[in-house]
Amino acid sequence: MNIYDRYVLPYLIDLACGIGPIERQRDKVVPRAEGNVLEIGIGTGLNAAHYDQHKVGKVWGLDPAMGMHRLAKKRVAAAGLDVELVGLPAERIDMPEAHVDTVLITFTLCTIGDPVAALNEMRRVLKPEGRLVFCEHGRAPEASVRRWQDRVTPAWKKVAGGCHLNRDIPALLERGRFDTQELQTAYLPGPRPWAYNYWGVATPA
Repeated sequence: MNIYDRYVLPYLIDLACGIGPIERQRDKVVPRAEGNVLEIGIGTGLNAAHYDQHKVGKVWGLDPAMGMHRLAKKRVAAAGLDVELVGLPAERIDMPEAHVDTVLITFTLCTIGDPVAALNEMRRVLKPEGRLVFCEHGRAPEASVRRWQDRVTPAWKKVAGGCHLNRDIPALLERGRFDTQELQTAYLPGPRPWAYNYWGVATPA
C-alpha cells in the first residue's frame, strides 16, 4: 500500500462520504439493520451513529482498508456499539453460513473488485430469513449521464480507492442471487455522474 492509499485516501473518503446528503441517506437505511449485523465496508465508521442500538446485537465491521480502522474505532466507541473490526475483503468473509440477521452495505459495492463474488458471500452468511439492507450510488438512468460515468470512471477509480461510478446495482443484486424487496432511487444533490442513488432491502433468492 502506498503513502496516498494509507495516509491520505482514508481522510478524503471520510470527508466525501460524510457530507450532508449522504448522511441523510445513511439515516434512512442504517436504522433498518437488526439482530446480529455484518457491515460490509465499514470504512471510517460513518454508519456507527445511525444504528438503532435497541435493535442490534453484535456488529462485525468488515473492511480490508486497515488504514481506516483507526477512525472507525473512535466512532464505534462513541456510539457505544459492540463491533468487531475485520480486515478482510468482501469476497472472502470468514464467517459460518447462515450466521447473521442483517448484512448492511452502504456506498461500498462501487469499490469491491468482484462485486458478484462478494454478494454471493453475503448471501452465504445471511440467515435464510435475513435481509440485505443497502444504499449505493451507481449507474444513472439517462444515457447522457451514463456516458459521463463511463468516461470518468477509469481515472476516478485510480484516485478514489477503486470507486466505479457506473455499476448497475439492481443487476448486481440479481447476479448475486438476491431478490430485491424494496428499491428507491434518486439523484442526491451534486454532480449527476456521482449522485444517482439506489437504496432498499433484498433477501436471499
